[in-house]
Amino acid sequence: MSNYVRRFAFALVAGSFVLTPQSAIAWGDEGHKIIALVANRFLEAAVRTKIAAMLAADPGNLTAHDIASEATWADRYRDSDRNGARQRYEQTWRWHFVNIELSDPNLDMPCNGHPPLPAGTVASNGPAQACVVDKIDQFAAELADPRTDPEERLVALKFVLHLVGDLHQPLHAADDHDAGGNRKRVVAEGFRPGNLHHFWDVEFVERLGTDPRQVTAAIVAGIADEQRRAWSAGTIWEWTMEAFELARRDAYGRLTGPSANGVYPLDTGYIDAAVKDVRMQLGRAGVRLAAVLNKALGPVP
Repeated sequence: MSNYVRRFAFALVAGSFVLTPQSAIAWGDEGHKIIALVANRFLEAAVRTKIAAMLAADPGNLTAHDIASEATWADRYRDSDRNGARQRYEQTWRWHFVNIELSDPNLDMPCNGHPPLPAGTVASNGPAQACVVDKIDQFAAELADPRTDPEERLVALKFVLHLVGDLHQPLHAADDHDAGGNRKRVVAEGFRPGNLHHFWDVEFVERLGTDPRQVTAAIVAGIADEQRRAWSAGTIWEWTMEAFELARRDAYGRLTGPSANGVYPLDTGYIDAAVKDVRMQLGRAGVRLAAVLNKALGPVP
């Protein structure tokens, strides 16, 4: 182990740097903004106009009302009463992930048996135990139904903008009995020490660049029409298992053993592969978000 890794391993242990599952976020603000901006490039013109009008009429003050900013809304909403009544937090924090265990990739258990949405209940008041897969289905159905109350339809749009992105963060689709990497402490030269989940949320995204619009342009330029069509196909469960397999192969599979202090060093090979994966997942998420929105808000065949 290098002196750098040894020094920060000690710092992590001394600071007891462990996050709980509740503290997890999928992608930071930059990642969610990139996904929304990629999606915006692939929206049908009429759908893009409709979404812009819906967001412009948003009376809330948690975010600005452009598509990129609103893609961060669900995290803001979840955390808006985290230090107070915690009603929003307790109701929605589980909606952002699905912890499929590497050792038992059961598709039903991490979604708590897929609790149904009670009759007459809007999705934003739906079961707190629901997972991201079920919530995307519920909110997309509300968004597609013109009979949905306009206030709830706007909420559904804002959740869809966020949750489709969450689904593509590999450590929001996989778990190694470590809260999706939140309990695995890692160090890497050139990075501040943290946990594995945070590195995939933020650090590897920032390696693509710090301007979401520039990163978006580069990602979109690399997406051929054939690739866009392939990525748009499939089901939400298939997208979930794709992210799970990416986590099993790379996010977890490329880790070397921990130090004596339980800290995992990330070498340049790991970082290069992770940054490549993150770029691909941001592109996939943006393309698929556009597909979900085009289907929900486009002309009825």
